Amino acid sequence: MNLYIIVEGEQTEMMLYPRWIQYFIPELTRVDNFENITKNSYYLFSGQGIPSIYNHVVNAIKDINKIKRYDYLIVVLDADEISVEERKQKVIDSINNSGIELNHACKLEIIVQSRAVETWFLGNRSVYKRNPQGERFKLYSRFFNVEINDPEQMEKSFGFKRIAHFHESYLREMLKEYNIKYRKSNPGEVLKDYYLKELINRTNDKGEHLKSLFHCFNIFIAIKNKITRDN
Repeated sequence: MNLYIIVEGEQTEMMLYPRWIQYFIPELTRVDNFENITKNSYYLFSGQGIPSIYNHVVNAIKDINKIKRYDYLIVVLDADEISVEERKQKVIDSINNSGIELNHACKLEIIVQSRAVETWFLGNRSVYKRNPQGERFKLYSRFFNVEINDPEQMEKSFGFKRIAHFHESYLREMLKEYNIKYRKSNPGEVLKDYYLKELINRTNDKGEHLKSLFHCFNIFIAIKNKITRDN
């Protein structure tokens, strides 16, 4: 089983997804060049944001069709200001407009982080303090309680121009209550297994919250199951 993974972000996602893959699919080994895959390996690189990631997806398909040893092309990007389905369609349209077709032996999976990866991180109920000390976090939690409500449904507020920027600020303030720092260049605690397990628990809770994250986890679980069946 070989995966070719393109993530939108240049920082957080490049550290996060190797950790998640190690957790869900420990059989996979990361390679530093797409041509160096063997058995049960993956190649990961950044598409350097939107819209450049669309061109990188097309080039990735050319790479995959050239060596014909990949089972999955996984594209990870933010929904940001549009819906999950609209973002998926933009990826598909960019492929169709290129005239390039992914070979049938390789499956395309599009993971849309709705609204951004920080939105997903807000789903950890264990780090949501019900009696916060920080004034900004008090304001944020009164506006939208991410412990009770689905973080993916939270819009922007407090003068932020983009939803993702507000969600990142909310995450920083939420974690600050526990003296935890978050930066895109140094995500820290959110990369750890205990944090991931809390997110898994949240997505398994009635299946109503963090649906795009639930979809992401299901892709990894399906790949893990295929490897297990093939061995």
